[in-house]
Amino acid sequence: MAIQVKNNITWVGQRDWEVRDFHGSEYKTHQGSSYNSYLIREGKNVLIDTVDHKFSREFVTNLEQEIDLTTLDYIIINHAEEDHAGALTELMSHIPNTPIYCTTNAIDSINGHHHHPEWNFHTVKTGDTLDIGNGKKLIFVETPMLHWPDSMMTYMTDDAVLFSNDAFGQHYCDEHLFNDEVDQIELYEQCARYYANILTPFSRLVTPKINEILGFNLPVDMIATSHGVVWRDNPAQIVEKYLEWAADYQEDRITIFYDTMSSNTRMMADAIAQGIHDTDPAVAVKIYNIARHDKNEILTQIFRSKGMLVGSSTMNNVMMPKIAGMLEELAGLRFRNKKASAFGSFGWTGGAVDRIQTRLMDAGFDIALSLKIKWRPDASTLEECREHGRKIAREWALHPLEVSTPSVSSAAQVVGSETEPLADADICMICSVCQWVYDPKLGEPLQDVAPGTTWSDVPESFLCPGCALGKSVFDPM
Repeated sequence: MAIQVKNNITWVGQRDWEVRDFHGSEYKTHQGSSYNSYLIREGKNVLIDTVDHKFSREFVTNLEQEIDLTTLDYIIINHAEEDHAGALTELMSHIPNTPIYCTTNAIDSINGHHHHPEWNFHTVKTGDTLDIGNGKKLIFVETPMLHWPDSMMTYMTDDAVLFSNDAFGQHYCDEHLFNDEVDQIELYEQCARYYANILTPFSRLVTPKINEILGFNLPVDMIATSHGVVWRDNPAQIVEKYLEWAADYQEDRITIFYDTMSSNTRMMADAIAQGIHDTDPAVAVKIYNIARHDKNEILTQIFRSKGMLVGSSTMNNVMMPKIAGMLEELAGLRFRNKKASAFGSFGWTGGAVDRIQTRLMDAGFDIALSLKIKWRPDASTLEECREHGRKIAREWALHPLEVSTPSVSSAAQVVGSETEPLADADICMICSVCQWVYDPKLGEPLQDVAPGTTWSDVPESFLCPGCALGKSVFDPM
């Protein structure tokens, strides 16, 4: 079924309600997807992209109902992946001499998939134009590594439509084509999921490329994506969202994910989450067992988070395999401006937590202290986990945390009707900037401050572990 997009532009793509895996089985498409192909009929007839290879014959059959294939003047391939250009072999078997316009890198990709070097390729680069009649032109913009080296966008003058390739899209199938016709919550969930799992590694390229396109001073009335909806209602909204997401995005949330053999690490995760919530009720905390949950959803939550905690039981002196795989994926996604910490339980030996911590550091995360517990946590070790969560909440806080005023019974020793102030050895000090707490009973081993050291005896060179400021920013708690 064809759908009019605007004036002489028609959608001739394919909805795929059944697809559940993309990029092999790495990306789960619970909402299906669509393969958006566009037919332009002006002075010249132009086809922009095709559909996934599994729909090749269906696509060509449907296209023949819209137009005599022999009257197609140009084929534009914005991207050579098989979900975009998969039907080329079937289409070109009918019209083998039709010119194909694409980037230089795309020729290598297309030939790698289809093995037809004899096709009539025409290479384009940023700023090149193609006259399609009726006073209208196509302008090409190369977008290498968004998300393949061959990627480009195509802009149609007069109608002011940007055929944006993978950018601004989503794996989201709906009978409606336009953004103002679908469930807005679902739409933005899928947009964020798409960006987090596919475009995050290239965030450093997103902002300059968008600014380059905006620098052409071309009006954009509509963004026609390769997957999901066409943005006709305020298309700038998704552009603004991409600029926000590309700028080391984070919300006030923490993601915890783990794998466990005997539920010991799960118990730790629950207790850590309790400690975080006790100290900072405003922060959103999500917990996932990676063996039972959609990893793309976990990655999307990490993308949204200011920090994450990764837990694993120790198995054969290393971390659980699904955790190792997830950390490899995180290294590839190259998240920035995020904190991380490792935790886990072990039995006779405990190598998992150290390995996780090392991999998190290699992946570019800002590392906090890790936590190991031997065997199944008891009441005291669960309290240790909660305290670890409290410390994480203080160190990772994005806003000032309220410090409850100690009650008389906890802050002083009662003698008759009067109170005695706490001894120096019992007074905790709190950083007024990041809310990190110095407890004299614990000291600060990383700065060689021994347990039992009163605040007055802490060296003047002491720096807050949370914000690296000196003693002058601390107040009595």
